[in-house]
Amino acid sequence: MGIDRSQNPLFLNDYLTYLDVIRGKAQRTVTEYYQDLLLFLRWLHCTRSGLPVSEAGEISVSDVTETELKQVTVSVLYDYIRYLRDDRGNTPRSVSRRMSAVRSLFRYLTKTKGLLAADPCQNLELPTVKKNLPRFLTLEESRRMLESAENEKSEDSLRDYCIVTLFLNCGFRLSELVGMNVGDVDFFDRQIRVLGKGSKERIVYLNDACLSALHEYIQSRENPPQEPNALFLSRNHRRISRRRVQQIVENMLSASGLSGRGLSTHKLRHTAATLMYQHGHVDTLTLKEILGHQSIATTEIYTHLSSEQRQDAIDSNPLAGEHRKK
Repeated sequence: MGIDRSQNPLFLNDYLTYLDVIRGKAQRTVTEYYQDLLLFLRWLHCTRSGLPVSEAGEISVSDVTETELKQVTVSVLYDYIRYLRDDRGNTPRSVSRRMSAVRSLFRYLTKTKGLLAADPCQNLELPTVKKNLPRFLTLEESRRMLESAENEKSEDSLRDYCIVTLFLNCGFRLSELVGMNVGDVDFFDRQIRVLGKGSKERIVYLNDACLSALHEYIQSRENPPQEPNALFLSRNHRRISRRRVQQIVENMLSASGLSGRGLSTHKLRHTAATLMYQHGHVDTLTLKEILGHQSIATTEIYTHLSSEQRQDAIDSNPLAGEHRKK
């Protein structure tokens, strides 16, 4: 679903332009913020106008006034959080995501636009989000997946093998892989230029496995494709879609006997980071640069230890061999 600016109040269109032009947010991110804000503004208008919240989806946000925004307090925001939790069944993580858009809007209206005198989100607390360890493939399972991709007999087997190799070795995001161009690959310096979140570029080193897979795939491509710049192509010679890459990964997981575990392209990113940390002993600062994280706190979720490492740590205690003297 796109953005129909003709149905938006001026302050919302100004904010969307700010996200795009000043903050440099990706169009997908802007659209996601927009959808979350539509939900909030419609709920706000219903509660302020005495309309049934169940009809919020039919209300145009063009009816939302600046006066309604100025009347928002932290208590109103807690009522909205209760609505998200109880009426819409949102988890704490989903609530936190939706409220990040609301917080960003009010920060803009207060500090940047000067429309509001005070930010109602300033003292807002959100439900605690349980931090689950990320799902990932073990080293042996990763090898099984690569072997499955290597043994594939389809017309696009070299492409699919290359995609899985890059995911498991470099930990790219799905959007990063889909957006890659042939010119981003530098075989001489063994690196690739990646356009990450917020249109931030970074350079990622390519190991032998990645270079070999990329070379074989690029050599196999039919020329000239309709989109010569795109690195990964669909059968109609267009840039491959996000959904097609997801299907490729799902098929590879199934062929490897690894389906049904909630694994996805993003879990392959977890896998790459975990393998580098656990087996390559890569420090978190280096992982942060490779993965393109803005904060080291985000990277630390990948530094979970395996049960074997925890056992080895306890066994390494110099007191481990001490026993009660009888």
